[in-house]
Amino acid sequence: MRTPLLTQNQTGIEELPIRLAHRVKELDELPRSLGDMPSIIKVKNWYAQSFQELIELPPPEITSELKATFRDAAKNSQSLPQSTPNLAIPQSKPTGKYYPTIGHRYYNNFENIKCTPPILSYTDSFVKAIENVKRRHDPVVTTMAQGIIEYKQHRKTSMIDADVQQFLDRFYMSRIGIRMLIGQHSALYRGPFMRNYVGVICTRTNIKDIAQDAIANARFICEDHYGLFRAPEVKMFCPGDIEFMYVPSHLNHMVFELLKNSLRAVVERFGPDYEDEYPPIKLVIAHGKEDITIKISDEGGGLPRSGIPVVWTYMYTTAQAQELEPEFNKSEFKAPMAGFGYGLPISRLYARYFGGDLKLISMEGYGTDAYLHLNRLSNNAEKLPGILAVISKQQQEEEKEVEIDLPRLDRGQLMRILSYIDACLKEKQGRHKAKLSNYILKPKPVAPKMPVEKPQSSLPKKQPQQK
Repeated sequence: MRTPLLTQNQTGIEELPIRLAHRVKELDELPRSLGDMPSIIKVKNWYAQSFQELIELPPPEITSELKATFRDAAKNSQSLPQSTPNLAIPQSKPTGKYYPTIGHRYYNNFENIKCTPPILSYTDSFVKAIENVKRRHDPVVTTMAQGIIEYKQHRKTSMIDADVQQFLDRFYMSRIGIRMLIGQHSALYRGPFMRNYVGVICTRTNIKDIAQDAIANARFICEDHYGLFRAPEVKMFCPGDIEFMYVPSHLNHMVFELLKNSLRAVVERFGPDYEDEYPPIKLVIAHGKEDITIKISDEGGGLPRSGIPVVWTYMYTTAQAQELEPEFNKSEFKAPMAGFGYGLPISRLYARYFGGDLKLISMEGYGTDAYLHLNRLSNNAEKLPGILAVISKQQQEEEKEVEIDLPRLDRGQLMRILSYIDACLKEKQGRHKAKLSNYILKPKPVAPKMPVEKPQSSLPKKQPQQK
């Protein structure tokens, strides 16, 4: 009999409704000109429907004997192994008290537990429910893109505001996390069960094999789009077989998008009639103790310095803009070579999700180098949108945004965070502006030191000699 994933269910039952509710709340509080777009309303209704289905799922029937078994397993559960911090990522200093039981919230050493038929039935119904959620949200990226197009047409502008850009970053990063949770849970329950795989995570991801597959796919699309007999060559430099723990689908997506951009730049610079004279694209892989870095270099003419920040903007593209077809409900942008302006921003979010990053360095008139940094340490949690540092004055001075471990905060710190969030929501409703300085912990005033009088000497002062 297949082992039920009751402990994994706990993660999904608690996390997924919370994340879906946050997205519904944020979509509901968008500026009216954006929130009233038909496609944005459609996405909000999808998230609301998914939230309702999950919270209405009937809980499992757990016998008293099984509850006692869970309690015993929680008490006797061993500690998780120590992790090695990544020195390249700033580590937040722990504040307040630490509660050891929090570390076992989603981890318990359950062994030899005989589950009842109601629990098996509940596990199956829960997996079906989250798979329905995933199918419903497949066209979210394209539907949101259509909503941004409607917003730009309504505003009669070709660019989007910085606030909209930040909202899309938060929204798509959260979507990656939601689909990661659902995909991991479904793969653990239904399979396919493959060697070196734990759900969708491969414990021995061969970066050379992933890169070769992405090269073949990118060159095929380039040849099909431009009608070429042979696309520009991609030379790969990899010191042996590098293996590390990662999600292969994420890595393939990022490398594929970067190669596609380089191939397009080279072909459009030299023209489709010079297939034998295309300069090769170089893909270099380097591995260190903390990161694995992939550099993709092309000679496609490069970008001006003023254009580098703009390439991370959604719906911005240097290629000819593509129009979405009426039946655009697809999971991802797969078919076109370029023209939607989603490749680089989404790829950077995938890289940052596991603590990596994506950066561009361009030489106008020559070419562009893309650096994809992948974190090879397994101690970093997913990178979700942070919260303003209203914990202490010291943290506010060090960085504007930090990730906070809420269970470690004391009551006073949590109340200051909630008060600041409430003030921000009231500000959006037209009330007084929220001042961050009102919610930062003020240092206690120090009493001024009284000046100490020096004892006067009884000796007469030496008079200066006259010259």
